[in-house]
Amino acid sequence: MRGALAVAARGLGRVSPSPAVGCVLVAGEGDAARIVGRGWTGRGGAPHAETEALSHARAAGENPRGATIYVTLEPCAHHGKTPPCANALIESGVARVVGAMEDPDPRVQGRGFARLREAGIGVEIGLLAEEAARLNAGFLTRLRHSRPLITLKMATGLDGRIAPREGERAKMSGEDSHRWAHRLRSDHDAILVGARTALIDDPDLTSRLAGLEDDSPLRLVADSRLSLPLTSALARSAKDGPPLCLLCLPEADRARRAALRDCGVRILDVPPDEKGVMDMRAAAKALAAEGITRLLLEGGGRLAASFLSADLVDRLVWFHGAAITGGDGVSSVAFLEESVPRSRLRVVSRLAVGEDVMLEADIIKEASQAG
Repeated sequence: MRGALAVAARGLGRVSPSPAVGCVLVAGEGDAARIVGRGWTGRGGAPHAETEALSHARAAGENPRGATIYVTLEPCAHHGKTPPCANALIESGVARVVGAMEDPDPRVQGRGFARLREAGIGVEIGLLAEEAARLNAGFLTRLRHSRPLITLKMATGLDGRIAPREGERAKMSGEDSHRWAHRLRSDHDAILVGARTALIDDPDLTSRLAGLEDDSPLRLVADSRLSLPLTSALARSAKDGPPLCLLCLPEADRARRAALRDCGVRILDVPPDEKGVMDMRAAAKALAAEGITRLLLEGGGRLAASFLSADLVDRLVWFHGAAITGGDGVSSVAFLEESVPRSRLRVVSRLAVGEDVMLEADIIKEASQAG
């Protein structure tokens, strides 16, 4: 099952709105057991992991009959982009299916496992269920709460500053951290920055790691007044690069809309909240409706504060660079009006990345605050 989880992770950022599923096919038992097939969800959600594992085995001259399938999510039992995987497993003659967790999608929700049992196939559920749920937290969050899983990425000095002073660009972490951050981009469906970050940094928001150039996420800018310059790197690459979408208020200037659309930019209206600024809960819901399951926030401080204040951030990835800014340095949480209680932060990992330290943490939510 750990092998199935490992190959499932290859689909993150590439399969939305489908789940990233992994499957391992094992022939024989005990000391004679051997892996004869592996599969994971294809780009865009098809083909599915189970049929890929069966095809892999057959291509290697292996007969799946009597084998055991380890799969990270319940095999589907409905016709979608592909025929039901439960039917494919029954027809293959496998003897046992070990599933990590049930699929909460109403189209499945136990029906896949039930169909397998009715066909006389042994079914076991729950092996490494927590790990499987964490892997597909984006799919589950969209399904249960109508929004994506939201990860906030920050890069600061040791004193938590993101820039020497307001409006100034600075590199707060090293090259190893930058490479890690580009890998993080490729594992998400979309990346979002604020209008000030887009103006000051003039980023292209692509994944520039060798081999992952085609895995750049949808690029998003929270730009309530559509202030993004037409000469910016983002606007100039809108037609030929990864898709670009600006989130704005409904009353944003019509002429600006037309000019940006001519550049290949998509515009998504987001209603205001009681303060007259974009309602980030409404924005998250709109992105989920677009099929986004995993959203990466990359700055700046105002955008981070707005999502934290709305209790929308699920995970933190924090790169601490080996530097101290001090003085007029801008705090990463300078614009946050309320603190996030320590009791709701759970550190998942700490990792040395070159001269920097990367900290990953989950923000634990109460049931009433989950979406």
